[in-house]
Amino acid sequence: MPFKRVDQLPLTEECKHYDYVEDVPWDLQKYWHQAYSLFQYYDDDIRLTDDAWFGVTPEPVAVKIAEDLGAISSPTKTTIVDIFAGAGGNVIAFALSDRWERIVAVEKDPATLACAQHNALVYGVPEGRIIWVLGDCFDYLAAAKEGSVDRLEPALRVGRKTTTIFASPPWGGVSYRDHDVFDLSQMQPYNLDKLSRACAPWEYALYLPRTSDLRQIAKLAPEDKKIEVVQYCMEGASKAMVVYVPEDETDRS
Repeated sequence: MPFKRVDQLPLTEECKHYDYVEDVPWDLQKYWHQAYSLFQYYDDDIRLTDDAWFGVTPEPVAVKIAEDLGAISSPTKTTIVDIFAGAGGNVIAFALSDRWERIVAVEKDPATLACAQHNALVYGVPEGRIIWVLGDCFDYLAAAKEGSVDRLEPALRVGRKTTTIFASPPWGGVSYRDHDVFDLSQMQPYNLDKLSRACAPWEYALYLPRTSDLRQIAKLAPEDKKIEVVQYCMEGASKAMVVYVPEDETDRS
């Protein structure tokens, strides 16, 4: 089925806003108490599915990542594709940064995508500023790399020379906290190899657990190029690391 941009989806009963802790499922209460660090405008009817709480990038971190990625990327990169858009934390920051001419956000869950679209409006992102795609990000990237005109409508066609990819994948829960050095080959449901193969040889950035194995990450560097690894902290504690991988210009595929 061809990928198409998605207009504003209706909010469903899965798109929730919790006002009182007693209404919050017990396993989400920790995250609910941090709601204002995730979205400073939480009280303005920010919506999340219950699953989305686990993967939202805190707003100050998302804003800094948007600033850093904009600076690290070559000026020729004018399109950014957020392949795990989730409830919108990162893609809203990209949209508000004014760095990108085109912003594509991919999310496979309709309710989560509806939350992201709604949250973007809460933050004042103009309608149409973000191109929303409902579908599997790996299929989308494969179609983009192929330059498929049959599977991608014109608004969704992106080119390697002008595009950078941002990926904030699920980490498979909080088990990474049990490891001084987290083995990224064990990350679920998508490990480092699957992510890097999907994104490379294009320029891309990965949002990963703070304890990720730097030896595995170092292997992502294209020939004769360096990658940048940044730890992002709040209140003196690291929240995550982001790995910035340049385009592999030796790979002509």
